[in-house]
Amino acid sequence: MDQFRCLWKIGLKFAFNRQTIPMRKIIILLCAVFVSLTSMAQLQVGLFGGISNYQGDLTDKLYKNSKAAFGVNVSYQLTNRINLRAGITLGKLAGADSLTKQEDLRLRNLSFQSRISEFSVVGEFNSFDMTMKRWSPYVFVGLSIYHFDPYTYDRTGVKVYLRPLGTEGQGLPGYEKQYARTQLALPFGGGIKYQISDKIRIGLEIGLRKTFTDYLDDVSGTYADLNDLLVRGPLTVDLSYRGDEVVGGNPLYPAKGEIRGGSKYKDYYYFSGLHLTFVFPDGSMKGPGRKGYGCPTVF
Repeated sequence: MDQFRCLWKIGLKFAFNRQTIPMRKIIILLCAVFVSLTSMAQLQVGLFGGISNYQGDLTDKLYKNSKAAFGVNVSYQLTNRINLRAGITLGKLAGADSLTKQEDLRLRNLSFQSRISEFSVVGEFNSFDMTMKRWSPYVFVGLSIYHFDPYTYDRTGVKVYLRPLGTEGQGLPGYEKQYARTQLALPFGGGIKYQISDKIRIGLEIGLRKTFTDYLDDVSGTYADLNDLLVRGPLTVDLSYRGDEVVGGNPLYPAKGEIRGGSKYKDYYYFSGLHLTFVFPDGSMKGPGRKGYGCPTVF
């Protein structure tokens, strides 16, 4: 807000000055306006490193099957406590019935993995003014668009993408349509950041993504009819039900309509890790060890 006050004072002086304005003063005014406008939003560039996880039908605990994630982001400090942050994050999601202790799920024997790429824009709200304190808790909320493509490995170890198969009959007559692999999500979460110096900050963050799909893991509702799936080939049947591949599993394909997953709750994914942020401070920043430049004198 200091920049707006500077522009207001300068504008009033020019407005009420009835004398001819020398070119030198006009140049000074234009320079002052340019500096003020470019410094109204403090630029911050950050790197993210951490882990990615998902919660859905093929995992029974938080932080199970964690995979590496990384990203880059750019932030603009709109006020001393509010940032607007845009970023790209890349990670991987995974889940497997073989890792659960629930016997009925273990015998289902499904699994998946998926690369995930996300672009997000969030509003970040700091509890404290970091020009006055070296640390601050914060929360964020926003909107993101992400891409996923679940796959698994068949019994011979060959990688197979699951969506084209329609393992629950998606896309076949009488079944729901295929799910989109690029969708919207609502990112939200929080963390705590610490200011190492005027130009470097580090933060620990946990961010969840509320999705609008139950197919991050390609598992949602009920088993399709065996004969319907055979239209797409025996591989679709093999990867729709894999209980016949484990000891104690039922070798017979389940009847149509038997529960395969829980469609009541949507899947979600989350990133956890560290943000390293490089700050490009403007001249109006004030706080411990800092001095504001103030308004330039033009009269």
